Amino acid sequence: MLQVQGAQMLQMLEKSLVKSIPESLKVYGTVFHMNHGNPFNLKALVDKWPDFSTVVIRPQEQDMTDDLDHYTNTYQVYSKDPRNAREFLASPDVINWKQHLQIQSSQSGLNEVIQSLAATNSCQVQHSENFLYLASQTAKKLAPSLLDEKNLAPSGGKPKAINQELFKLSSLDVTQSTFLNKFWLFGGNARSQRFIERCIQSFPSFCLLGPEGSLVSWSLMDQTGETRIAGTLPEYRSQGLVSYVVYVQGQAMDKLGFPVYSHTDKSNKAMQRMSDTLHHIPMPCAWNQWHCVPQ
Repeated sequence: MLQVQGAQMLQMLEKSLVKSIPESLKVYGTVFHMNHGNPFNLKALVDKWPDFSTVVIRPQEQDMTDDLDHYTNTYQVYSKDPRNAREFLASPDVINWKQHLQIQSSQSGLNEVIQSLAATNSCQVQHSENFLYLASQTAKKLAPSLLDEKNLAPSGGKPKAINQELFKLSSLDVTQSTFLNKFWLFGGNARSQRFIERCIQSFPSFCLLGPEGSLVSWSLMDQTGETRIAGTLPEYRSQGLVSYVVYVQGQAMDKLGFPVYSHTDKSNKAMQRMSDTLHHIPMPCAWNQWHCVPQ
């Protein structure tokens, strides 16, 4: 196991990972933000260097003091040889299997290895597989071959217009994390609120305020650079508000040179339609997460 340290090594890792998009997308997005300030204080581990086979991005040990905090105890994994990644992922110096944790990857091929390791370490594991989308402007820059068969309008996908006198574009404040935590499907607890607070503090966020200045629609970014936790209050839905917020966020991120991507549950038809409208390209691979709980 080797730690990728220093600006030069991390930039080399980023350049190597971009060649394997979309399978490396989740790890690539994380390393990109490590090269732009590393606001979550993450570290990159590889099995060898520079010709690595497997890379794992994880927090520093001193930041993983809460064994029950799977929001913090999150790992991103990419392997050029998923079936033979077991030895590296089995190391306690790479993944702390004694904690509640999440493993995220754009490679479903890692499932067999992770399930086996979870069983070996007496962990209950829940695997979720969702649609992975890459914004067309990001695909054009990072993986143009993904656009070859897409018949997209050259101007790009845009949401329908909103009433800009009624709804004002703004950014989120950390004090609004309690409110957002109530509406996040995977939130609703103190640990998830701390995660939301950290995302708001670390990355650009976007929202719409309603007639009385109250929050009606929002979108954040997580430590992997992914568009996350987007939503709209129930009474304001079906007006295209979240599409507008996600579109504005994507435009702003693209101007900063950030990759723009997201995932959507396979049952969430509304967000799939939004992705189609905004010309987000469905990837041939999936967004995967393994939620592991030691027994």
